Amino acid sequence: MVKIKNKNTFEESIKHLEGLVSKMETGEGTLENNMKWFDEGIQLVKSCRKELEISEKKVQELMEDSEGEYIIREKV
Repeated sequence: MVKIKNKNTFEESIKHLEGLVSKMETGEGTLENNMKWFDEGIQLVKSCRKELEISEKKVQELMEDSEGEYIIREKV
């Protein structure tokens, strides 16, 4: 399994993932290549999911009032 140290932005990771999917969809890669690309893709998905979860928690923290109720804050 390939461990990816993700220094890319979320958007760069998504683009890279799309590129891997495109390569695999062509059917021109070897089984070995496809397995490598698949493994890399899984790691990117995990990284992106983790980043989304962190962002979601930050948004929830920013939007909770003192009683734990969610509020919509207006931009000033």
